[in-house]
Amino acid sequence: MISLKKAKGVLALLRPELPFAAGVCVVIGAIIAAAAVPAITTLLLGFMWGFFLSSPAMILNDYFDIEVDRINSPDRPLPSGLIKPSAAIILAIMTTLVGIVVSLLIGKMALLLYLFFWIVGFLYNWKLKEWGLIGNLLVCSSVAVTFILGGIAVGQPSNKTVWILSLMVFFFDLGAEIAADAMDIDGDKKRNVKSVAILLGKNNALKISALLFTVMIVISLAPVFLSLLGMTYLIIILITDLLIGFFLIRLLKSQTPTTGRAAIRGMYLSGLMGMLAIIISQLFI
Repeated sequence: MISLKKAKGVLALLRPELPFAAGVCVVIGAIIAAAAVPAITTLLLGFMWGFFLSSPAMILNDYFDIEVDRINSPDRPLPSGLIKPSAAIILAIMTTLVGIVVSLLIGKMALLLYLFFWIVGFLYNWKLKEWGLIGNLLVCSSVAVTFILGGIAVGQPSNKTVWILSLMVFFFDLGAEIAADAMDIDGDKKRNVKSVAILLGKNNALKISALLFTVMIVISLAPVFLSLLGMTYLIIILITDLLIGFFLIRLLKSQTPTTGRAAIRGMYLSGLMGMLAIIISQLFI
């Protein structure tokens, strides 16, 4: 029987808030594209598609980064020895198989997108991470596509609002990726990663990250100015943007990788809470 400690290790390996956020993005895309509440099975399958696209990517990230994490994050499940690498591979395979089955239930386009972005995630974790910004762009594309998949799930793949939200998430994730790399310089040098932080320096990388988050905030207001979403969305997104801005300031002032990572996590959680609020507003308001 798996111990509580190992169960917590599996959760840490999955980084559940990130797959959860990916699933939420698909649900938001589906609701907004349909301009109504789709069938619960459609929303559930969409959520699972996002969750099980992100989950194996999280696991494989730790698997391929085990030597780097011995320096950057020695308390992570794999470098600490809490979870064996072979167990991580089995978990990655299991989550991938669930993702494939879910994709088949949604449709052919969902399956093709799943397989394509699964391969992108695998290649990034295996090799493309060393390419720095190019790798970051590929990862951010796989995050942004979750909104579009929501549109596909309800037969509205070209919905304008969905594409704007997709672009917003792209810039958010790109800013977070570059900031995270700035916290991982020592370990990334061991893997010969050509990150923005290594090429331009930590401070410059954080400035670029701040600029990207600022672009994201500007884009987040576009649905209101284009009369695509109303006042409820505006209130939610303003609160979310303020929280992200708060943690961005903490990130820029961070003196250690630990405090920097905590600020980045705060931005992710702020974004997730904002997305959940958007779903609630669309469902009940």
